[in-house]
Amino acid sequence: MSAVSNPATVEDCLRVGTGFSQSDRVWLTQLFATLDARLASFHADATELEISVKDREAKGQKVTLECWISGRDKIVTTSSLEDLHAAVMDCRDDLRRRLNDSKTKQEPRHNRHLRDVPQPDLEAELAELGPAKPEA
Repeated sequence: MSAVSNPATVEDCLRVGTGFSQSDRVWLTQLFATLDARLASFHADATELEISVKDREAKGQKVTLECWISGRDKIVTTSSLEDLHAAVMDCRDDLRRRLNDSKTKQEPRHNRHLRDVPQPDLEAELAELGPAKPEA
């Protein structure tokens, strides 16, 4: 796999949605910094993250973290924990797990069926064909 020329980072890709303000973005970016290693294998211009909270600080609040990566299914993680910090961390951890699962499903080296396909012996096939004939 080749290296990504413009790797995605939380700083570049995170948008704050309903229930959060731009001032919350700083601490959210710090909390999500551990996602940078997972996001680095994707292009920044093809990756988006958005976090929102419904009924912030109220009983029954719901934090939602959405992730869009070009060529992959949208990933949505939610948490209904009452503590906002704990809910945000829960969404972050779930997103990291789901990104790992998504990446594993799309990489053939992790798919035993594709990995166990016997490779043809090119040298044996060439020997059977005999020497190449010069073109006239």
